Amino acid sequence: MAWLWDGEGRNRTGDTTIFSRVLYQLSYLASVVARGGRAERRLATAASRGCLDWLVAWTRAATAAGAVAVVAMALLSGGTGADPRTPAALPGLPPPFLGAAVVGGGGRTEAVDAYGDVVGLWAPGPAGRSLIYNPVARQIAGSVPVGTGIVARMRVGRRTIPLWRAEAVTQRYLPGTNVLRTVAHLRGRKAGLVQSVGGPRSARADRRWLGQAQPLGAGAPGWARAMYRRSLLVLRALTDRRTGAVAAGAREGWAYVWPRDASAVAMALASGGYRAEARRVARFLLGLDLDAAARFRGTGEPVAGRGPQGDAAGWVAAAARAAGLPAPRGTSSWRDQVDYQEGEPGDYLANALASTAADGGRVIAAAFGGRDGLVRRAGDPGSGLDSAAAWAVRPFPQPDLFPLARRTLLRLAAQSTRYGIVPSEDWSGGNEPWTAPTAWTAWSLAALANAEPGRFRGTAPRDRRAALRLIADLRRAATPLGELPERVGAHTGVPRSTTPLAWSHAFAILALRELWPGKVRPGP
Repeated sequence: MAWLWDGEGRNRTGDTTIFSRVLYQLSYLASVVARGGRAERRLATAASRGCLDWLVAWTRAATAAGAVAVVAMALLSGGTGADPRTPAALPGLPPPFLGAAVVGGGGRTEAVDAYGDVVGLWAPGPAGRSLIYNPVARQIAGSVPVGTGIVARMRVGRRTIPLWRAEAVTQRYLPGTNVLRTVAHLRGRKAGLVQSVGGPRSARADRRWLGQAQPLGAGAPGWARAMYRRSLLVLRALTDRRTGAVAAGAREGWAYVWPRDASAVAMALASGGYRAEARRVARFLLGLDLDAAARFRGTGEPVAGRGPQGDAAGWVAAAARAAGLPAPRGTSSWRDQVDYQEGEPGDYLANALASTAADGGRVIAAAFGGRDGLVRRAGDPGSGLDSAAAWAVRPFPQPDLFPLARRTLLRLAAQSTRYGIVPSEDWSGGNEPWTAPTAWTAWSLAALANAEPGRFRGTAPRDRRAALRLIADLRRAATPLGELPERVGAHTGVPRSTTPLAWSHAFAILALRELWPGKVRPGP
């Protein structure tokens, strides 16, 4: 649902009936697709025609230059025309049709770009196939048609323009909610819309849910509390409240369940006081056939295209323990497996840490230890340090590895940009910082600083300072809404991939809880 308002800021909910019907129709189509009905073919037909647009609502704001209004238009397609081009971004913003915000509460879920356009829509839960055709390949190639998704437009005189053609666009969430307000600025006036799933009730439900969180400690600064709250709300939006299936992100190719990502979410929810939600996620994970694939649909069905990965069983076991459920026993083979970087199979540090019993630190040190710390590939000092060394501290503690892990993390932290670190020294994906490795490195450095007194005499202050610097990098990498992209431009900090990413927000929660623990309230 969307409310539209004029320059005076007045809600005009009476004008949004058609928009509500459109979303209802899309949700109905989602339920039909889930039942294996004919709607999927209808969507594909609409995509090939580039058809079906509705003028859904508008408001007027009289100005000397003419009437300015906000309009929304919905299309189920990517449009038509030869060689379409994605419209240019406004300064400092990502391009149109790349999700920048997520709206929802664990049911119907919307991805919204920086211009108020709904560019992804999932129902009944966030993990699965989007009802809006907006393929990642077009986003990367810069060839997204201008009619993709549900496009917000401004009425200027007798014509309408999309919000990316305004002079400026700003967004913010209503405090304590996943309700999004987008404001376009043009010719000294402004007009905007408020987007939610479920109308005014959703804001109340979000605030009630957020009020159940375990608070950070008394010394936590305001920005840390804001990051904590926003991260919890992101996890609320991307976690199916019925099944516990966690979508890694609200974007095609990311709206699947990765066991390691979802396990980190379960740990973060448990740490934040949401034990029931954490158990729901862990139970979903415990029901998966981890040998079948790397990714799963919201139904638990394996997604073809990527084979199983060597850390999945370890992450699921850790999630079960965090949620207070019995964890699967035994260890899994970590050799000749794909790791979290999803490249070629090999003998990788991350998989060894997730798959080795707690007393196996010496074995791992012999295979991966080097002069500067823990390297990525067994027996290959030239493979470079791996930020997954952090996992030897949290969530797979190997006390014998703490000194090597600490050396690794401090060295990687010293190489950090203003926006964080890359996954490893041998990372071949460019120099763009990744928020998840930045956050998990901060978490483990904070845990080392909190280690039992005397274990690392004199090192705790340095570890904590390094953790705080990385959290500051993470804060700079966040969007103005507080969302953490998968990765950002090395020099600009502008999102370069899926935003927000559940995994990154989960580790942010865990790092913040380690830095400012606070009192733990008893939970269900």
